[in-house]
Amino acid sequence: MKFSEEQVKEIVALKESLIEQIDRHQESIEMLEKNITTLDLFLKDSSFTKASELKPTRIETQSKPEIVEKPISNSIPIKRGNDGKILANAYVTPEQVSIILSNEIEINVDTPPFKSFFLDRIIGEMKKKDSIEAENGKIQKESVIDYIINKNGSDIREIIIKNYRQKERVNELINTAGWSLTRMLENINKG
Repeated sequence: MKFSEEQVKEIVALKESLIEQIDRHQESIEMLEKNITTLDLFLKDSSFTKASELKPTRIETQSKPEIVEKPISNSIPIKRGNDGKILANAYVTPEQVSIILSNEIEINVDTPPFKSFFLDRIIGEMKKKDSIEAENGKIQKESVIDYIINKNGSDIREIIIKNYRQKERVNELINTAGWSLTRMLENINKG
């Protein structure tokens, strides 16, 4: 059975539409899986007594000086959806979320959709809400969410988001960072 040129175009359009729908659903599934992972980490944190909250029961007699490094709270891996490759690790403290990119990941700060989506839309919207709350006296101006991008040349090495203030935001920041980094790598590979 032969199809007309118009029918072939319609079939191709239908196929492309189905592929787009699969991609969208795949992204939704990935987001849900990341949400579950993040919630598991929060539950794990809240169900145990932290070592810092325990009172020492015996005195150490060693006289070696301890090297105190930056405390690493739970590391949350940020993975690429299609193959599970770790793109970055997120470290959450009460003051900030640090997203440190894996050493082999080289992504230019100008690669879309980093500025347009992650910085302007996601963090920008949170900043707008915080600014309104600061104007209304609900929070201090110093408590408005903000970010710092640490770069090596023009490549992103670390994204520090300060004053996230709400646990729900941590989830959104980590998930959207993962989505953005995945899309950025796809855009680099297309080029």
